[in-house]
Amino acid sequence: HVQLVESGGGPVQAGESLRLACTITGQSRNKYCLGWFRQIPGKEREGVAVIVGDGTTNYADSVKGRFAIALDNAKNTLYLAMNSLKPEDTAMYYCAAASGPLYHLRVVAHYLREPDFGFWGQGTQVTVS
Repeated sequence: HVQLVESGGGPVQAGESLRLACTITGQSRNKYCLGWFRQIPGKEREGVAVIVGDGTTNYADSVKGRFAIALDNAKNTLYLAMNSLKPEDTAMYYCAAASGPLYHLRVVAHYLREPDFGFWGQGTQVTVS
């Protein structure tokens, strides 16, 4: 199993940048698909960005060109760099992991759906005003 702990959230002004971090402990990151999701009260959790151990990435259309996901294996940390933030980016952001064979993880990354991820962090709040 893998344990995930997010950090880096906070209040920011529209147009500013923020970088979220997710510390990963447990089994090898290369056996996992790691992603970021976000959720606002009353809405379903939305997939934001994902990265697979082979470097495959995928992004929600709403964040393409503004957000970037990266994995630092040496630091066991997943990052989400968020630029040009908008008020509609306000949400609780969660780090998540899915495990399985590489071909399965690539499918998971393509669809970026919450049910496919079995491991979750506690979340970090991002508020853009």
